[in-house]
Amino acid sequence: MIDYGKNYQVIVVGAGHAGCEAALAAARIGCSALLLTIGLDTVAQMSCNPSIGGLAKGHLVHEIDAMGGEMGLNIDATGIQFRRLNTRKGPAVRAARAQADRMAYSARMKNVIEDEPLLDLKQGLVDELLAEKGRIVGVRTREGLSFFGQTVVLTTGTFMRGLIHIGLNNYAGGRAGEPSAENISGSLKSLGLDVGRLKTGTPARLSARSIDFSRLEKQPGDVVIKPFSFMTDKIERKQVDCYIAETNERTHDIIRNSLDRSPLFAGVIEGIGPRY
Repeated sequence: MIDYGKNYQVIVVGAGHAGCEAALAAARIGCSALLLTIGLDTVAQMSCNPSIGGLAKGHLVHEIDAMGGEMGLNIDATGIQFRRLNTRKGPAVRAARAQADRMAYSARMKNVIEDEPLLDLKQGLVDELLAEKGRIVGVRTREGLSFFGQTVVLTTGTFMRGLIHIGLNNYAGGRAGEPSAENISGSLKSLGLDVGRLKTGTPARLSARSIDFSRLEKQPGDVVIKPFSFMTDKIERKQVDCYIAETNERTHDIIRNSLDRSPLFAGVIEGIGPRY
């Protein structure tokens, strides 16, 4: 086991939305912080849903922004369509949502993190939480490198013993094409903590060249854009249209006749969704 040689006040494991905000928050209040991620090119990667906001989540983004977070500023700088939802209904159910340029969102957030003076960004797959006298004192990576710190924050997302299902086939993975973190779950169990499994779903990606947009209903963004962040004066980035497609009876028949090939309906997936 090799000691990295620098003690941190806060170590954050995982560089998704939550990890980026946690690491930036720690550094911005004056703590020496370390953000560890499996891949330096996947910081704030929007794999499941390339959008920010929506019902409930949109309110959360505003709350993060009010506390000095980065997500609102990041989507304001990289969004490609902004839209207020449920404008015909009461204020309680209205929300902001923005579709993002996935590559630009990730690249900008990584730049912000790298420019934060008290924050170090390192690549490493965490295998073990280090404990002494009943207290967490750091983490050890798969490569045998140990990082020590006063506080460890886990924002591991889908990577802890991650399991990918495609139809009735499944294999270990954090995201498609990326490894899962197999050992950190066992480390948590050895410390007396319970470990469960939640599930999420990722929609298929479609090539725009394969779609006849003339048969779809165009859904443009708002003409007057209200930024997510209170710190954004206005948004001048070029907007793109979204499109709506509807199912029909033929679609429903295909779904009904294929339920036996669905891992969820076939009982292969045992976890429940995070919102439940």
